[in-house]
Amino acid sequence: MEQNQLHPEAFSCSICLDLLKDPVTTSCGHSYCMKCIKTHWDEEDQKGIHSCPQCRETFTPRPVLKKNTMLAALVEQLKKTGLQAAAAADHCYAGPDDVACDFCTGRKLKAIKSCLVCLVSYCKNHLQPHLDVPGMKKHKLVEPTKNLQENICSRHDEVMKMFCRTDQKSICYLCPVDEHKGHDTVSAAAERTERQRELEERRGNLQQRIQDREEDVKLLQQEVEAINHSADKTVEDNEKIFTQLIRLLQKRSSEVKQQIRSQQETEVSRVKDVQEKLEQEITELKRKDAELEQLSHTEDHNQFLLNYPSLPALSESTHSSSINIRPLRHFEDVTAAVSELRDILQDILRDSWTNISLMVTEVDVLLSEPQPEPKTRAEFLKYSCEITMDPNTTNTWLKLSEGNRKVTEMKIPQSYSNHPDRFTKTSQVLSRESLTGRCYWEVEWKMKVYVTVAYKNISRAGSGNESAFGYNDKSWALHCRGSKFGHNDIWTSISGPVSSRLGVYLDHTAGLLSFYSVSETMTLLHRVQTTFTQPLLAGVGVWWQYGSSAEFIKPN
Repeated sequence: MEQNQLHPEAFSCSICLDLLKDPVTTSCGHSYCMKCIKTHWDEEDQKGIHSCPQCRETFTPRPVLKKNTMLAALVEQLKKTGLQAAAAADHCYAGPDDVACDFCTGRKLKAIKSCLVCLVSYCKNHLQPHLDVPGMKKHKLVEPTKNLQENICSRHDEVMKMFCRTDQKSICYLCPVDEHKGHDTVSAAAERTERQRELEERRGNLQQRIQDREEDVKLLQQEVEAINHSADKTVEDNEKIFTQLIRLLQKRSSEVKQQIRSQQETEVSRVKDVQEKLEQEITELKRKDAELEQLSHTEDHNQFLLNYPSLPALSESTHSSSINIRPLRHFEDVTAAVSELRDILQDILRDSWTNISLMVTEVDVLLSEPQPEPKTRAEFLKYSCEITMDPNTTNTWLKLSEGNRKVTEMKIPQSYSNHPDRFTKTSQVLSRESLTGRCYWEVEWKMKVYVTVAYKNISRAGSGNESAFGYNDKSWALHCRGSKFGHNDIWTSISGPVSSRLGVYLDHTAGLLSFYSVSETMTLLHRVQTTFTQPLLAGVGVWWQYGSSAEFIKPN
C-alpha cells in the first residue's frame, strides 16, 4: 500500500479515535490502545463476559493482552513519514470565510501570509520564496487579508504607500502630482506611526476606563451584597420587634380581660350575697306576717289579748330600707380608657411611621442628580401642601382660628389643657403635618412673625435658646419684619423687604430650604443648603406683640 493511499482511520483506535498508543490486538483481529481496551473490559468485569467493541465477539475468561510490537513500529514509522500531516491536510484547505492562496490551482489551501508588496496571499508552500530569495525577504508580510486590492490606487494603478492628511485618505506616490497637489502628504508608515501612537494612547485610556469600571462593578457588587444583607437583617429584626409589640399588646389585653373578669366576679358575688340575705329576711317577715294574720282572725277576745303580748318583736333589718345603687357605668369607663390608649398609640405610630418611612426612602446608594428648583409660582404650586397647626403645640398666648390655619397673639392667655408637646416658654406653634420630599406652602403674616421649619424633637418647655425658633440646631427661622434668617443662633441679614405673603420651598432629600417674597413674581430672600436628618414640621412664632398673626394659605 502506497503512503498516499493510507488513511489515518486504518491506524486509529475505535475507542478513543486517535492513533494507536501501545497497540494490542484481540483474537478476533481488532486492534486498540492497551489503555482503552483495558478500561473497556474493566467496566465489563462485573458481567463476567468481555467483548470486542467492534464485532462484539465475547471472551471467557478475560484475555491477557500483550503489546503488538509490529503494529506499534508501523504506527511510529507512519508518524515519521507524515501520516499525521496527511491527516491534518483536510483542515488546510480554504473555506468560505478563509483567505485562499492566490498561487494554488484546483482546490486552494489557506493562506498563512499576505504580501503588501506583491499584493498576493500565500499558503505555506508558496510562501517559501519570500523566506528564501534575498530580494523577496524585504517584502512586508502580514496576516492573511482579503482586502489587498484596496491597497491599489484606482487612478494610477500603483500601490498606495502615502497618506494625504488634507483629505484623510491613502494615496500612491503619483497622487501628489495632480489630484493631491499642494496637500499635506506623508508616507503611510509615518502616518501609521502617528496614528499608532494615538491608538496606543486611546487604548491606554480605554484600558484605564475598563479597569475603573471593573473596580466600580466590583464595588457595586459589594454594595448589592451589603444592601441585601442589611435589608434581610433589618426585616428580621423588625419582625422580631413588631412580634414583641404584638405580644406585649396581647399580654396587656389578656391582663385587662383577666382583671375585668376578676372584678366582675367580686362585684357579682357581693351583690348576690346581699340579695340572698334580703331574700332570707323577706321569708322571715312573711312568716311573721302569717302569724299576725292568724291572730287577727281569732274571735275570742280573751285569747287574742292573751296571745298578742307573746308575739316576738320585729328584729332590726341588716340593711337599710332601700338599696342605694351608685350611678356607675359599670365597665364602660374601662373601654373609654382603652380607647384613649388606642388613640395615643395611633398618634405615636403615625408620627413614628413618617420617620420610619423617611429612613427607608433615604437609603440611596447611588447619588442621583438633584432636581432643579422651580422658578415660577405656578411651578412652585405643583408641590403645594396644606398646612394646619397642631393645637397640642400651641402656646397659651396664641389663639387658633380658620380651621387651625391661622394663629394670633392674644392679650390674655387661652385655656388649654396640659400637653407635653405644648410650648410653654415661647409663643410658638408647629404643624400637624410632617414634611418630607418636595413641599411648598405660603404664609400671610402681620406684625412680628417668625416663619420656620423645625424637627419634632425641639424642646417645648425649655427657656431661651432651647425652644426658640432659630436659636438652636433643630430649627430654621426667617424673621419677617426683621429681615433676617437664623439657625443655631447665627443670624444673617436678608436682602430686600419681605412681602406680606411669604413662600417656603423645601426639598428634604436634597437638603434645600428656600424663602421667597410672593407677589407678581417670586423673589428669593434666603436659601439654605444642608442635610436634614429627620422629618420637618412647619411652624410660626408670634412673639410678644398683641395682634401679630400668621395664616397658612390653602393651596390654589
